[in-house]
Amino acid sequence: MNTSVQFVQFVSAGAALFSLSGSAWAADPPAGTPPMHHAATAESAKSAPTDDELIASAMKAAPKKVAENATIVVPDPKGGMRTLRKGSNGFPCMPDNPETPGPDPMCWDKNAGDWIDAYLNHKTPPAGKVGLMYMLSGGTDASNTDPYAAKPTAGNHWIKTGPHIMVVGADGGFYDSYPKSADPDTKSPYVMWAGTPYQHLMAPIR
Repeated sequence: MNTSVQFVQFVSAGAALFSLSGSAWAADPPAGTPPMHHAATAESAKSAPTDDELIASAMKAAPKKVAENATIVVPDPKGGMRTLRKGSNGFPCMPDNPETPGPDPMCWDKNAGDWIDAYLNHKTPPAGKVGLMYMLSGGTDASNTDPYAAKPTAGNHWIKTGPHIMVVGADGGFYDSYPKSADPDTKSPYVMWAGTPYQHLMAPIR
């Protein structure tokens, strides 16, 4: 999320933890928020931008062709999800969370949604389901070693990554091909949360 996880703190990157009840996030995500960085509060919702502005923000997460046909969702003040626009390609996208330090809109496919669901529920992600997540505007800061860290500490290797994509759910051999340093060069591909069930590839795009 920075799961850059949206994650996903979602990214995939981020630092807010939240709950999710229901099945995996597909085109119509259930109540909850995406990984790592998109938790919403009633206070922040009061000053929320217009729906058109939220849609425009969410569409910055992915390539144009993906964003144009994606479902746009946003957390509501009660902890649920609100659909701003129905899509047709199986990709939900979420706008930037203004409460986080940097821009962090995010889009994900169905397999990534299953991975996010496992992460949020502290379960092992399903095997054999490789997923893709886009964060082409960048990601919120996150721990590179602790999937559930909410803030930086002396030992949790807090990092920041710019625009990137994430590959989640691959087998261990795939991730063994990339650097797994606790303090990586975030300008090159690296594995985030290495050695945990939620390790994933962070691949900068500029």
